[in-house]
Amino acid sequence: MDKIEHIGIAVKDLETSNLLFEKLLGAPHYKIEEVASEGVKTSFFQLGPNKIELLEATNADSPIAKFLEKKGEGVHHIAFAVTDIVAEIARLKDEGFRVLNETPKRGADNKWVAFLHPKSTNGVLIELCQEIED
Repeated sequence: MDKIEHIGIAVKDLETSNLLFEKLLGAPHYKIEEVASEGVKTSFFQLGPNKIELLEATNADSPIAKFLEKKGEGVHHIAFAVTDIVAEIARLKDEGFRVLNETPKRGADNKWVAFLHPKSTNGVLIELCQEIED
């Protein structure tokens, strides 16, 4: 893994949370994007080399809606940048981690993504991210 790519935070209301984080970080979000396949709308903030991703559910069946119902607003996942997501998935599987999606899928912010189940990572949902080369 190369670095922490971003920290994802589940929120009930993206517009309200954007205003809150703009005040907190002293800078506006740089992108809002919907990932329809995951039932989520995201907003990204850049803070130096680090990013914060706010996640709002767009339907009641989405993973974010279920997370909010179960745990409320808060840290949802930590994302790590990787150079070769397919190789990293294979390596982590070999190490005994439970991979939620063995085939990378298109995520927000022009990334291929895959997730590790929190039961295999001390309760933390881990996202692997690789920049999509156009």
